[in-house]
Amino acid sequence: MPYLFTSESVSEGHPDKVADQISDALIDHFLAFDKESKVACETLVTTGQVVLAGEVKSNTYLDVQKIARDTINKIGYTKSEYMFDGNSCGVFSAIHEQSPDINQGVDRATKEEQGAGDQGMMFGYATRETENYMPLALDLSHKILIELAALRRESKDITYLRPDSKSQVTIEYSDDNVPQRIDSIVISTQHDDFDTEEAMLEKIRKDIVEILIPRVIAKLPENLQALFNENIKYHINPTGKFVIGGPHGDTGLTGRKIIVDTYGGKGAHGGGAFSGKDPSKVDRSAAYATRHIAKNLVAAGVADEVLVQVSYAIGVVEPMGIFIDTYGTCPFNMTDGEIAQKVSEIFDMRPAAIEERLKLRNPMYSETAAYGHMGRPSETVSKTFSQPNGEDLTVDVELFTWEKLDHVDKVKAAFGL
Repeated sequence: MPYLFTSESVSEGHPDKVADQISDALIDHFLAFDKESKVACETLVTTGQVVLAGEVKSNTYLDVQKIARDTINKIGYTKSEYMFDGNSCGVFSAIHEQSPDINQGVDRATKEEQGAGDQGMMFGYATRETENYMPLALDLSHKILIELAALRRESKDITYLRPDSKSQVTIEYSDDNVPQRIDSIVISTQHDDFDTEEAMLEKIRKDIVEILIPRVIAKLPENLQALFNENIKYHINPTGKFVIGGPHGDTGLTGRKIIVDTYGGKGAHGGGAFSGKDPSKVDRSAAYATRHIAKNLVAAGVADEVLVQVSYAIGVVEPMGIFIDTYGTCPFNMTDGEIAQKVSEIFDMRPAAIEERLKLRNPMYSETAAYGHMGRPSETVSKTFSQPNGEDLTVDVELFTWEKLDHVDKVKAAFGL
């Protein structure tokens, strides 16, 4: 019998994502000036206020207030009427030095002996149902909000949009797990005040259905375009008025959107957040590494759908184990346990090896903090960072290295494909 599956996304202006972006902007600045920085930084945002807290071990000094304000302004909170804007909000920092008890388990005599920054399990996932090997419902949810943000910044067709928004897509699947159609789309977007609520709802619904959705569809491959039809149920700002939003509407905290950040409820999640953590924290680095493994396995033809789990003990170099689930989609006679054994031979999962393979000591994290850490195109960009003493540093940074299909040939050779 056909079934429905739903995933959601939130925009860069969502309060939790504002917090994530501030935390990752701090990570990038620390790594830009000291690649060996150890950072765990949490951010809280609320009406007119930002609170920074966490632990840092670094040889650089940063103006964390300026970094937070610049991030908020870039997102689009630039007006006092939002009750939260980058130029006037308070920024309180309670960042202090990292515990030596934790650090002694991570830093070792040689980089290769670096222990895991924490215990825990991390998951990576990939599926053939989209070109970027991501679950379709989540991928569409992200794309809707990316396009909505583009419309907000263009200020040509839609001029009333504010930064906070959410989306949700429900897909109908066949018994053999193939997407058949889009059942419903939910979009809630913050907006300027209207004269009447009726005029507001009519205008927003018309612009979403007639301007936003066609722009999203136009950028999709033909097989996904065919999933859109006139029978889709749209719920546009279903609660009605959404003028009060962002950190004034809800308090935001780093690390509260871990399912949005990963696979939208498909696969599994170990529970650890990413933003605000340097790559010695395996919550982040091993989650990227397992996505890299899963994507390359699917692309190589090992299976149509793959879940990868890795687990660690704090301060221990080698992982506790690697688990593979192909959901019965492996086309040849090999068990998931046998696949896991070969994966452990192809991919070195020691923390230092992951950092080196995926170039994770570079300032590459601000771009991950909104619209998902997975499924994004790997590209090289130029980024400039500033210190309080006036020193500027411009570096070329390769983003989303875990999305590269650079191990497909190795996987095919190991599996005889």
